[in-house]
Amino acid sequence: MKHHGVGRLSAMWRGLGYLLGSLLTAPVALFALPVLLVPTMARAWASWHRRRADRLLLFSRSGPVRVGTWRVLGWLGTYIVTSLAFGLVVVMCAGNAVATAVTVPLWWALPAGTPAGGFFAGVPLSGWGTALTLGTGQFVVFAALTYWLVPPLARLHARICVALLSPSATERLARRVETLTETRTGAMNAHGAELRRIERDLHDGTQARLVAIAMRLGAARESLGEDPDLVGRLLREAHEGTEEAMAELRAVIRTIYPPILADRGLAGALTALGTRSAIDTTLDVGDLGTIPAAVEAVAYFTVAETLTNAAKHGQATRAAVRVARAGDRLAIEVADDGIGGADETRGTGIAGIRRRVLALDGTIQIHSPAGGPTTITVSLPCAS
Repeated sequence: MKHHGVGRLSAMWRGLGYLLGSLLTAPVALFALPVLLVPTMARAWASWHRRRADRLLLFSRSGPVRVGTWRVLGWLGTYIVTSLAFGLVVVMCAGNAVATAVTVPLWWALPAGTPAGGFFAGVPLSGWGTALTLGTGQFVVFAALTYWLVPPLARLHARICVALLSPSATERLARRVETLTETRTGAMNAHGAELRRIERDLHDGTQARLVAIAMRLGAARESLGEDPDLVGRLLREAHEGTEEAMAELRAVIRTIYPPILADRGLAGALTALGTRSAIDTTLDVGDLGTIPAAVEAVAYFTVAETLTNAAKHGQATRAAVRVARAGDRLAIEVADDGIGGADETRGTGIAGIRRRVLALDGTIQIHSPAGGPTTITVSLPCAS
């Protein structure tokens, strides 16, 4: 009960701040209406109030408002009306409670018959008897009204704001189709670039080494009975070239689908990755069940690239990796104690992670303020 009372009191104070802020900004919006009729200004104003509503409702912070212009203008009118109405209720309740708390003990310094709280409906204060009984009763009533009415009124106001500024089902579907089209194009481009890279690596590296090996073996065969020392040197060089070609082939294969995933599964592969990491890494992997190979590969590359970024660009000394499955979603979180300031435009590999994640219809969130720490959260669909 104690924790419930503290939580309720905290909700009351937060609701008071929210509704009073809305009451103060409603006249501003009314007087600035000609400016707010400009769509860009209206969206900026609406986005700020949407973030206020998100904070009150403890929702995750939303981005800029992207609903239609008429929806924004409709919200603006509704906002002005509800802010003034709800705000006046708060002023009547909370203001009367505060004013009563001030006037009751000072009744003797006020003109005879002054109503408690200074409001026309307040009980008249004519002596200590009425001050301590009726005055205190009035304070308790208005304090109780404030305590019980403000939180639901604030939540109702915030939910109206969120409802009017959230995209409709049709708008969400259209945006989803647009996102999927973009990610499909990105995946196709990334796939083409990956094929060209593999072809280049095989052509410039492995193929060149195999040609050199073939030439050495041909020269050794021609010199087989004439110069044993030359044959031995050529065979030794051919053997070394074969090992180098095999190493390059393994490196190319690891960029396509790491063999360790097939051998140990995602949990074992991540354990090995954490062990080999350049920074101290703690790993927490839940029960993952069966995950499609494509999702495993993206999860592995995400963790590998993020740990590399933390050590190379973030100057981190420690990192924590959490991987868990909830239903048909795989959640990955990598946090480090580095300097933060991660920027996709600076070639830190984050853009590559985003392309891989979005190509599987996943989501990625990056929190990396200047000074750190950095937290990258990825959610991937993993239904079989």
